[in-house]
Amino acid sequence: MSIEQWWPKLAPATRDWLIENNGGAVPAEMVAEITQAGGVVDSEAWWSGEYRAGDFYFSDEGVDWIEAVGNGEVPEPR
Repeated sequence: MSIEQWWPKLAPATRDWLIENNGGAVPAEMVAEITQAGGVVDSEAWWSGEYRAGDFYFSDEGVDWIEAVGNGEVPEPR
């Protein structure tokens, strides 16, 4: 499922945290929330990055998408 589909299903506090901490490691409880919302973080999805030292990170494209949303923009659908 693409980020455009699961992003609105996240709690507002989670979306706010992801925007404010964009590019950083995503806490395990937020990875679980993303998964429950339909995002598969270990997939080949364009937004899904990698695990480093046990922490999940969004891809560069995912980081750019979240930054655009945080700036009040509407990113192009993928």
